[in-house]
Amino acid sequence: MMIAASKKFNRKASKQNLELQIENRTGTLMLVPATLLLLLFVVVPVCLSFILAFTNARLVSSTSPQFVGLTNFAAMFADSAFWAALKNVTIFTVVVVPVQAGLGLLLAVLINKKVRSSVFFRTIYFLPVITSMVVVSLLWLFIYQNDGMLNIVLQKLTFGMFKGVDWLNNPKTALGAIIFMSIWQAVGNHMLIWLSGLQTIPNDLYEAANLDGCSTWQQFKHVTWPCLRSTRNMILVTITIAATSVFTQVNVMTSGGPLNSTTTVVYQAIQAGFKQQEIGYASAITLVYFVLILIITMVLRYLTRDKD
Repeated sequence: MMIAASKKFNRKASKQNLELQIENRTGTLMLVPATLLLLLFVVVPVCLSFILAFTNARLVSSTSPQFVGLTNFAAMFADSAFWAALKNVTIFTVVVVPVQAGLGLLLAVLINKKVRSSVFFRTIYFLPVITSMVVVSLLWLFIYQNDGMLNIVLQKLTFGMFKGVDWLNNPKTALGAIIFMSIWQAVGNHMLIWLSGLQTIPNDLYEAANLDGCSTWQQFKHVTWPCLRSTRNMILVTITIAATSVFTQVNVMTSGGPLNSTTTVVYQAIQAGFKQQEIGYASAITLVYFVLILIITMVLRYLTRDKD
């Protein structure tokens, strides 16, 4: 009797082990396509960029690349356009990150109430996000023109006292115009992320706060904000990385001008690599950009770490 039970148990264990092996093998096979794509489009380009940054490689050339050491980096740090791009990216990031995150949180709090129109407003706020950045940039390109909608509206509101401004061709206003458009386009995305975080907060906490006589602001400060810790950390990192890699709106609206007032590090790298065909120099820019992003990410991770 015991021998039969033991054999039955062994057969059952063997069957379970076989099923587990099949599941593991299936899971591994399902990972293969993603792994290959990751290697092909991430790992290989990063390795090539690191190698080419120390050569004089060109996109189209009859001669093979030659090792030039730190020549590309020396030329980059001596180029005033690179420092202008770094300055523009810094300004863009410093303005966009808090404003976009703050507006997204404000909109999320406002539409988090269970009212009939909340779905309508969520859709309206999210429409610019699902619209192509190229399309949005072209739309705002027309809005910012001398005879565009923005100048016309401002002239009407000021009864003709406001004189039209060529927003994108003025070095003093071009970067600000792109910043405003970028915030408008992406705020809906972060609104939804904030909203998902708000909807995970238990109502019991708000009911307890009401019983304690907390005001709306006190509820937000002591209940809502602490419960959004993981959400705000993710939003902080994603907005920062997106802000430092701004390219499309600059390429469509200003081409880095006027007088390099809107050029960015990514825009410079793409221009150097594909327009000027200096792949080595472009790789040096991307390598420096990679290091900067790595440092920023590490700093953000340190600031948002769990201090418990």
